[in-house]
Amino acid sequence: MSRTVLLAGRRSARLAATVTLSAALLFTGSATVGAAPFDLPTGSAGIGAPTVVETPRLSSVDNFRDLAGSGGGYPAAFGLRVQPGVFYRSNALTSNDEDAAVLDSLGISAVYDLRTDGEIADAPDRIPAGAAYIRHPLLSGNLSSTSILASLRTPEAARAVMQDINRAFVTDPEIRAELGAMFTEFARTDGPQLFHCTAGKDRTGWTAALLLSLVGVDRETVYTDYLLSNEYSGDHIRATLAALAESRGPEVAAIYAPLLGVERSYLEAGFTQLEQDYGTVHNYLITGLGLSPQTVAALSAKLVG
Repeated sequence: MSRTVLLAGRRSARLAATVTLSAALLFTGSATVGAAPFDLPTGSAGIGAPTVVETPRLSSVDNFRDLAGSGGGYPAAFGLRVQPGVFYRSNALTSNDEDAAVLDSLGISAVYDLRTDGEIADAPDRIPAGAAYIRHPLLSGNLSSTSILASLRTPEAARAVMQDINRAFVTDPEIRAELGAMFTEFARTDGPQLFHCTAGKDRTGWTAALLLSLVGVDRETVYTDYLLSNEYSGDHIRATLAALAESRGPEVAAIYAPLLGVERSYLEAGFTQLEQDYGTVHNYLITGLGLSPQTVAALSAKLVG
């Protein structure tokens, strides 16, 4: 068998699987707002330790990475994989000249900024060449509020704040409306797209977790991907904690440490709230975010097609 025929066969098999996934989404969404076949429960299978990624590492935008992960993309439902180069996630795009050139080279068509007005004023984005700039501000996840910071007395209180932030992604109707509008734009926009908040870990982390879950990436892999923010932003987190310990003491640094990174319990709190209120990710997307079944199917085809 020739290499051309073999590759054509693989493409045909991939297309068939993508059509199957999209059809499953359409059927499930139109027949009943319930559990989709690919909406997998929390399991023990995962990708293990983080691996080296092909996406360029950016020094000035340290939490920039491909939603698809490494090794050809995370495994999804029906033997498919999340496609690299379709969605990127990051922290604020305060890029230096070298990193800006890298971002320009990726052909990004749209940048979605999840930050509030104050966050943007403090650190404006440097938009990649040719990209549209679209805002969907989410108040939950903005850790610059002095009232939140002033109220913290223990690391456990800080963790509770982070868990509440993730629950709010499910319970807050204004947040759901912004997420629904953004996901609809994701499905309708051609070319590579990038979404981000300030640190690229909370609002961005929830968005990434939903996209991966939408196409059947198993829950353990979703958690592992979420926790990669601690690796990508590790140098910045350690430097911030060291400066805080020097200026205000190690006990204060210990209180604020849970705010600077991510822990599994944060995302778990969001998923637990989602399952309590909506049952499945698919039901949350349709009922909670107001997406049409056709939009969910189009988005899945973009992610794994």
